[in-house]
Amino acid sequence: MAAPPLLTLQDAALTFGGTPLITRADLTIAPGDRTCLVGRNGSGKSTLMKIAAGLVEPDKGRLFVQPGTTIRYLAQEPDFSGFATTLDFVEAGLAPGDPVHRARYLLESLGMTGEEDPSRLSGGEGRRVALARALAPEPDVLLLDEPTNHLDLPAIEWLEAELKGIRAALVLISHDRRFLSALSRATVWLDRGETRRIEQGFSGFEAWRDAFLEEEERNQHKLDRKIADEEHWLRYGVTARRKRNVRRLGNLHALRKDRREHRRPVGSVSMQAGDAEASGTLVMEARAVEKSYGERRIVDGVTLRVMRGDRLGIVGANGAGKSTLIKLMTGEIPPDGGEIVLGTNLKPVILDQGRAALEPGMTVTDVLTGGRGDSVTVNGRSRHVIGYLKDFLFAPEQARTPVSVLSGGERNRLLIAKALAQPSNLLVLDEPTNDLDLETLDLLQEMLDDYEGTLLLVSHDRDFLDRVVGSVLVSEGDGRWVEYAGGYTDMLGQRGKGVEARASGKSKDKPEKAEPRERAAPPPPGKPKLGFKDQHELKTLPARIEKLEKAIVQLKGILEDADLYARDPARFEKASTTLAQAETELAAAEDRWLELEMLRDG
Repeated sequence: MAAPPLLTLQDAALTFGGTPLITRADLTIAPGDRTCLVGRNGSGKSTLMKIAAGLVEPDKGRLFVQPGTTIRYLAQEPDFSGFATTLDFVEAGLAPGDPVHRARYLLESLGMTGEEDPSRLSGGEGRRVALARALAPEPDVLLLDEPTNHLDLPAIEWLEAELKGIRAALVLISHDRRFLSALSRATVWLDRGETRRIEQGFSGFEAWRDAFLEEEERNQHKLDRKIADEEHWLRYGVTARRKRNVRRLGNLHALRKDRREHRRPVGSVSMQAGDAEASGTLVMEARAVEKSYGERRIVDGVTLRVMRGDRLGIVGANGAGKSTLIKLMTGEIPPDGGEIVLGTNLKPVILDQGRAALEPGMTVTDVLTGGRGDSVTVNGRSRHVIGYLKDFLFAPEQARTPVSVLSGGERNRLLIAKALAQPSNLLVLDEPTNDLDLETLDLLQEMLDDYEGTLLLVSHDRDFLDRVVGSVLVSEGDGRWVEYAGGYTDMLGQRGKGVEARASGKSKDKPEKAEPRERAAPPPPGKPKLGFKDQHELKTLPARIEKLEKAIVQLKGILEDADLYARDPARFEKASTTLAQAETELAAAEDRWLELEMLRDG
């Protein structure tokens, strides 16, 4: 017999400022559950979690918690006031009888000593301390709102392993796909104020969601057709049977009401980067570059070449020197030794991690226009700022909103909008995925796929790195950086391990000496040789070919429906166009695979 739920929330509703945020939400948490809560930015996920934690009172609904159940909630912005040290803050979250040593163990596992002043913590350090406080009591229910925000890769992977081993039931909100897929076994989708639950982890959610939305669109199309039929009957049908007319008129009013009350999914972000004239073939070359701050070596003898069109990911623990390396590569700061050679005609646009371009007193419009009028120039074309803001999911009334009241996700979208409006042939993105929802991440990825310039990407998002970059530059410690072909997962396979935390003074272990890996030299005439990018392409092409073949089979199955064109001409047209494109891509992929195989064998 299944154990009774630890927490049950039924039919919750909440309205903010006259606008319904949550209209009908349910959440059930049983012992050992691993549930992820997903939805667009602004859909009410954090609010729903606060209702479950008992921190927000809904307008209606019923929250029941089994007597004796302990619940811990990780807020996005913890309050450290009143605590002298980080250890004091964590120990204050312990209940009587909880093991006191666990507080210090968790802090040290997360790279903290426990003696830090909470008022002087960075965003990442504050997140680590708040996590330690939430985990220390070993609660029955653990509610985690964006636990990976501002954490580096070693901390994310440590947290993932720690959560897999605890007994608490978990409810997770996160934009990190890899993290959600590894930990969740059920998914609750908050969409347009309502929750829907599937007994699958996040890895199966997106396919289910897409199928649900397609079915909803088909049903809405049927409703529109039925309304049109009823309106036609009322105008031109038989009018002698008045009672029947009155009934059908009532039906029509009910159908129209259904259509009015149907809340369509929130719109999509439209992203397009401003293109500049192409840069030279060589974008940047580092020759035995060195950089230190005091006794700490950030870069030690790095040799690296970045060519036009490259997608280079840069990963490492917090404090490894990723931002310093970016500044060296873009010429913002000089090296202590060695040489940096920048290519010709470079027009870089930099999205920095500190988001320094956002001053709290500025309005949303001021950020995009520089305080000059109501127009922004994108790809040489003038656009009204409100129309451009709509592309990034900002409502027209937010145009005059001060930056200080925007959420983290809104601030990040605004910075991305500002960066993409500027003409560039070199994009430098330092942690662009922070606070973005999953759908916006998808659209950012698509934009980067279409971007014709060069990309330097600093990120802790493993899935995003896999989707976007062609090679990864990894900190090996002590200022050494090594480049690996492919994305983050490919790097793991070649390196045999993930990114380690930056060694502290107390650590006795030193990372193994790794020889810097240079790009392959051009092959001599008559003896073609595969470079590391070609090797990676050859490795990944079979999977791409298989994916295209499956897509073609599926599309042909759709087009075999003889009534499809008459029933849904738009879908028929889309399937036909997509099929032609997939067949063209398959032919090109097969030709490229054959070409690379011949080069390798030759």
